Amino acid sequence: MEVGYQKPEYSEDDWSWEIRPIVDKKIGKTYLSFNPTFEKSLHGLNSNKGFIFSPNFKASYDLLKVAAVGMEYYGSLGNLFRFDPYSQQQHQLFAVTDLNISPDWEFNIGYGWGLTSASDQPIIKLIVGYRIKPSSGK
Repeated sequence: MEVGYQKPEYSEDDWSWEIRPIVDKKIGKTYLSFNPTFEKSLHGLNSNKGFIFSPNFKASYDLLKVAAVGMEYYGSLGNLFRFDPYSQQQHQLFAVTDLNISPDWEFNIGYGWGLTSASDQPIIKLIVGYRIKPSSGK
């Protein structure tokens, strides 16, 4: 779950709430995940709308112990109980590479393209992750 703020220059909704359960499975060298996201604007242009449903999928394959390649899908279908017309929905595909360069750091980089006119065209994404390890209490 995430509550976030963005400056109004970057988003028509400055405060938002996101519920993002993650269902994933590793089968040998293949990784599969499904992230059905439920988003709600708390303040801004869309704050009067209900939850927006955004399904997300990932499939990747480990090429090396520290590198995987795959595809990711991100969608935004509209109101959970009344989807938007297809032309207003966002559907994006990304070709991605995951790098786990150390036990502490991970990188995900991808090139994506939109499948509808409402989607971003084209886009590059980079996620840098740092793994926080629980302290041993010593």
